[in-house]
Amino acid sequence: MTSSVLRRLGAPVLVGRTDEFRTLLDALTRPPSVALVEGEAGIGKTRLIRETLEAPAMRGRHVLLGACHPLREPFPYGPFFDLLRQLEGRVPGRLGAVCGALRPYLPELADALPPAPEPLQDHRARQHRLFRAVRALLASLGQVVVVVEDLHWADDGTRDLVRFLIDEPPAGMATVLSYRREDLPGAGLPLGRAYRHPPGTTSVLIPLRPLDVSAVGSLTAAITGSTAVPAQLAAELHERTAGIPFVLEEVVRGLAASGFPAGWNAGRDTLDAMEVPTLLREAMADRMAALTPPAVAVVRAAAVLRIPATEDLIAAVAAGEPGLDGAAGDTPYADGAGPGGEGGADAGSGPLAGGADAGGGIREAVLAGVLYDVGDDRYGFRHPLAQQAVYGSLPGVDRRRLHRRAMARLAAAEPPPLVQLAYHARRAGDLEAWLRHGSAAAEAARELGDTAVAVEILEGLLSDPELRAGDRARLATQLSRAAVIGLAYRRAVALLRRIVLHCEMPDTVRGEIRLNLGLLLYNQAGNYEQGRVDTEIAVEELREHPTLAARGMAALALASWGEHPYAVYQRWIVRAERLLTDQSDPALRLAVRGNHVTLRMSAGVPAAWAEAEELVGAGRTVAERLQVARLSGNLAEATTWLGHYAAAERFRHQGLRLAAECGSPWLQGIIDGTSLRLAWSVGDWQGLAERARRLIDMVQGVSGISADAHLVLGLLAVARGEWEEATEELDAAALGDPANAPSPILAAASGAMIRVWVARGELAAARAEAERAIARVRRKDIWVWGADLMPMAVAALVRCGRVADAEAAVAEYAAGIADRDAPLAAAALAACRGVLAYARGRCAEAVAAFEAASARYAALPRPYSAARAAEAAVRCRLGAPGSGRAGSGEAGGVGADSAGLGDAADGGGVGAAGGARLAGELAALAEQFAALGATRDAARCRRVLRGNGVSTPSRRGRRGYGDQLSPREREVARLVALGHTNREIADVLFLSPRTVEQHVAKVLRKLNVASRGEVPGAS
Repeated sequence: MTSSVLRRLGAPVLVGRTDEFRTLLDALTRPPSVALVEGEAGIGKTRLIRETLEAPAMRGRHVLLGACHPLREPFPYGPFFDLLRQLEGRVPGRLGAVCGALRPYLPELADALPPAPEPLQDHRARQHRLFRAVRALLASLGQVVVVVEDLHWADDGTRDLVRFLIDEPPAGMATVLSYRREDLPGAGLPLGRAYRHPPGTTSVLIPLRPLDVSAVGSLTAAITGSTAVPAQLAAELHERTAGIPFVLEEVVRGLAASGFPAGWNAGRDTLDAMEVPTLLREAMADRMAALTPPAVAVVRAAAVLRIPATEDLIAAVAAGEPGLDGAAGDTPYADGAGPGGEGGADAGSGPLAGGADAGGGIREAVLAGVLYDVGDDRYGFRHPLAQQAVYGSLPGVDRRRLHRRAMARLAAAEPPPLVQLAYHARRAGDLEAWLRHGSAAAEAARELGDTAVAVEILEGLLSDPELRAGDRARLATQLSRAAVIGLAYRRAVALLRRIVLHCEMPDTVRGEIRLNLGLLLYNQAGNYEQGRVDTEIAVEELREHPTLAARGMAALALASWGEHPYAVYQRWIVRAERLLTDQSDPALRLAVRGNHVTLRMSAGVPAAWAEAEELVGAGRTVAERLQVARLSGNLAEATTWLGHYAAAERFRHQGLRLAAECGSPWLQGIIDGTSLRLAWSVGDWQGLAERARRLIDMVQGVSGISADAHLVLGLLAVARGEWEEATEELDAAALGDPANAPSPILAAASGAMIRVWVARGELAAARAEAERAIARVRRKDIWVWGADLMPMAVAALVRCGRVADAEAAVAEYAAGIADRDAPLAAAALAACRGVLAYARGRCAEAVAAFEAASARYAALPRPYSAARAAEAAVRCRLGAPGSGRAGSGEAGGVGADSAGLGDAADGGGVGAAGGARLAGELAALAEQFAALGATRDAARCRRVLRGNGVSTPSRRGRRGYGDQLSPREREVARLVALGHTNREIADVLFLSPRTVEQHVAKVLRKLNVASRGEVPGAS
């Protein structure tokens, strides 16, 4: 490119404009061409143009940049002469004589231009000669790009010159014109008339739309230098900025000045508190200055109303303002409420004098792009920051007057919009009305089951420093009750913590608030230790309120929280039941009994089933059904860990239905987390990773829910051999903070992590993790939760030569599940015994144990575990005397390699005796693993077969894939997109680096990309 240096604007990367970029680049590289780039202010027109001009394909072209300006001086064609001046020192020789007509306009180029021709008297003739001169000069440049931005501000002469050039463009000229349609004069045509491109000219219209939520997240990450942005924050920023890149960049940079994105904790209150960016505030002031008084009045009224409103409501609030006629203001309270109330009998009613003026003002504001027609006769601002800019410009006395007028009008609505009334009352300074409307709105939301809205309203009320102490205690109690069944918790936890520490109130009130705070820390925040401390303190504070104390004790009896032994939880639930009487609240009795049966079911106590079936059929009132929903969710979780998958599915379905009926999004999320683990267990892996990620995005850090999702993502990554991804997800699920992780999830995560360590050859780390995890299960004394841990832990101990320790652990495990109804634990015990048998050289016993384990897993059904146990049995037979050559796997053969429960590929030989049958079984298992998506396991089986000279043709016959990726190429492409090297991919898929290199080359060719970094993640 031979233009002056282009300044990179805004964010470090162009986001959300891939299609537009390609369209513009295609037009610029196919001259003659005309590209019209259309979009509102701040949408990124300039950024798109500059990024396209910097593309490698644009090298070697002259680039001339010009722009029109809103304050036009009496200098026709100014933008074109500005861009032509950039040719100083670069004007080609031997120009046509007509180019001399440019001398008076371009003295900087005079030495390179021909002599000026004789002046012409006719204006049209002079103009035509000047236009020809411009075209001739541009034609002499060869490949040239002419950019004229902000064409909506062009004078008529400039617009005429543009039309002349693009009607008969030079062969090598590409023209880019940008404009805002809402600011175009006259009929709203960028060139003043309809454009019909001549034959042979490329013509494109590129309208730029606001960014979607995903692109907002990507742009925010680019600006802050982060790898990702939480989906909830991206959605909030999208709502605030309407997806306009300029506004988003200003907001994010304003947040960065406050320490953002440390921890990504910029919540709604942080965004509410930040000032409107200066450039946006000035832009809105400029637009307001161009409006007539009626338009200014309706815009100010719309800013006070805050949300899109009807023409009638805007007119009612604006009535009496300067520029509008109206009766408002004739009496002291005609525009709203008197002191402490909502106004006179007919406030805001009746025909509005000045309504016609208001309608005209709205029309003018919409045409000027200050207000927008959002549909259904409602008008508002393009984005909240524009509203804030106008609102912030209003003097306080004007704001309060307009808010009182809004209250008067809204109070007459049926039903009254309570949240809006509370907002306007607070802004008008009417604290009594604010508290009354706010409390009523929270109660109405609670009754409708809209927990999130109820929590948000109560949080807003409690955040006000002028709230009285008695009202604060009452509202805090309501907030604590609502928040425990919602998803949002961070702000509620901070508010409730300050209240229990610093506000005067009776012990029973403080105890209930603290109890719910403890439950929030348990359930949503995942801070189990602090939650337990708060709950125990609350139980003491509630000594005069036995029913609530019993509720706290029942909460302390849920065994997945903390590292205490089973007996401690048993003591808490017994204490809770002793406080109950026949007169106790039925919902509370149901809650306490439900926690007791959950505790027993979690431990696999067979007698728990009868009581569980009785309780899930109870529940008449809403409060009782909520407890049944909670119990059903807990039972679904407990039975999933036990391996009773059909029962778990039944409990899950009932829990979700009741949780939705009772308006408990947190409980729905908990059950959704269980659903993920249930799907993984029964082999329903299709789309499971996407479901898990969606749930993580939705719950935004609610620990008890996100832990399930991260665990499932970790388990899927292990099955694919993606060790880094697995480690990251398992850390997020539990291993990163074991003290605050749910105990069964922690045990399962440890089992998966042991497999990762073994596969990496880091046996010391595997043994350490195994010993820690077994010790935790031993201390908890709920051995049925070791089903996903014990086989891998025992294998790790065996691999490290600690066979005696492994045998002791298996004996302890067998005793711990001896009288339990836990089919998954029983299958795991058989697998453990297979590992021990092979380690002691008892191959026949090992084969029998693994086959028994496989049959038990298959009966659940748990197909992945069944296939791994079956593979272990086959590989035991491959390594047994008489089956061929002896096993030579890592650390001494198949048994020491977890007997098929690990990841070494060399598990023995296929000899003549029975070899074909064993090869067939192993090939079938490879197909089963591949069908599940367990690419690591499938590759391991195929490697064993290849090592013994056994081919594994597809049962469907080999097919050609042409330009489509084959299944193996898709596996390679996915790993490439994740950033793995060829050697790492070879390790995962049990291939040679040379074979991987060939697959990568095919992937790049078929995807038509030049480098590994361009391989899409979805390939």
